[in-house]
Amino acid sequence: MTDPAAADFDPDFDLELHLLVQAILLKYQYDFTDYALSSMRRRVQQALTQLGCGTVSQLQDRVLRDPAVFAQLLQFLTVQVSEMFRDPGYFAALREHVLPVLRTYPSLKVWIAGCASGEELYSLAILLSEEGLLERTLFYATDINPEALRAAQEGVYPLDRIAGFSENYRRAGGRGSLSDYYSAAYGRAVFERGLRAQAVFSDHSLATDSVFSEVNLVSCRNVLIYFNRSLQDRAIGLFRDALVHRGFLGLGSKESLRFCAHADAFEPVAGGERIYRKK
Repeated sequence: MTDPAAADFDPDFDLELHLLVQAILLKYQYDFTDYALSSMRRRVQQALTQLGCGTVSQLQDRVLRDPAVFAQLLQFLTVQVSEMFRDPGYFAALREHVLPVLRTYPSLKVWIAGCASGEELYSLAILLSEEGLLERTLFYATDINPEALRAAQEGVYPLDRIAGFSENYRRAGGRGSLSDYYSAAYGRAVFERGLRAQAVFSDHSLATDSVFSEVNLVSCRNVLIYFNRSLQDRAIGLFRDALVHRGFLGLGSKESLRFCAHADAFEPVAGGERIYRKK
């Protein structure tokens, strides 16, 4: 992997980083070899500070000898920053352009790839609930981070994040109040169990795993930006194979199919909001 910022880093750091990634793959079967190098550098440097290691080699030694240290490192290597109804225009476009089509199906399957701690899942569940589609929808919420998946299953978020969530919900065209969907106590907001009643939470890696079901919609947002080109192509290929004929794909605001090897398999539905449809 090449990176324009390579000159800013000690080549020995990159060598140690490469060895760490290979060690993780061999020991724990987590594949970070095609993650964007600049992102991996930043995340590993943060981990060194927090875990009290002077070098990547010291970190590697601890990771290989102690699975608990690997679990800690995984929190740095995986993306967990999200918010409900992030990029409200995306959800408004789903409501306008995608859900009228999905309404014609007797049952629906939605894959949230890289679901992190569940904000995207609950956003989509609320959206489908307001459109009368929740009860016929099965969600697949996948991520490589087991801690994130546990948080997603709980559906509990600090109350100080709710104001931002609520504003996004309003701007996304919400039909009521976000407070209709959670109860608040002890500084936390707990979202209704019914929103995740038909959700399957599962460990799945876009780097190593294959398609597991046919789905009507894939929402994978702000994940591909952490991959290099070959891994982006692999992920989009998985989404293409998973989607039903004329199924929909949603990406993040800084992601695009423009230079993807599978770009010809899709056509834009709401290009400004990065929503595509399988040809």
